[in-house]
Amino acid sequence: MGAMTSPGPFGPLDFQLVLLRRMADHHPELVDDARRELGASRADMREANRRWQAMTRSPRTRGARARYRSVLGAPEHTFRRRVGDLECEALLWPVPLWPRLRFEVMTGPGGAVWNEWLVRAPGAAGPQPRTPEELRPWSCTVDEVARAFPPARPMKGGAPTRLRLACVAPDGGERIAEFTWGLFQYWSR
Repeated sequence: MGAMTSPGPFGPLDFQLVLLRRMADHHPELVDDARRELGASRADMREANRRWQAMTRSPRTRGARARYRSVLGAPEHTFRRRVGDLECEALLWPVPLWPRLRFEVMTGPGGAVWNEWLVRAPGAAGPQPRTPEELRPWSCTVDEVARAFPPARPMKGGAPTRLRLACVAPDGGERIAEFTWGLFQYWSR
């Protein structure tokens, strides 16, 4: 086993392995490369996911917002965002594996977590694809794909960490963009 399986505190490296675990369903080769970059084995990734699931399902669990703070530390950025009539709070943490992205947790009134996903870091330029074929796995966030191929309509994904976005390609055809943790994975028709 690799160095990541210690029973110590669950930290940012473990959390990145949790993000990768969900993406392995779509792009195992990219996940293997990223996992090696983190110095972790497949067993480390499974163990990090097991520990994360235990934390989220424990009867003694803290709220999701407190859990993220305990795992990732203080957010790099915290700001208010209006969504319709509601004022929300967005918390952003760096993700070393993807330095131009941030992990965003959006909370509503009372601190309930509404959304958890990867977004482009403030001030970081993202890709501006003109055709669906220009998108590569892990290249764009949900917002970037929605802006590139309007009108875009969110759809429920096949798991809590997944989202689908119905988009209109320049040729007028509808395509479905598949995302895991807010990061583009592939197109389906």
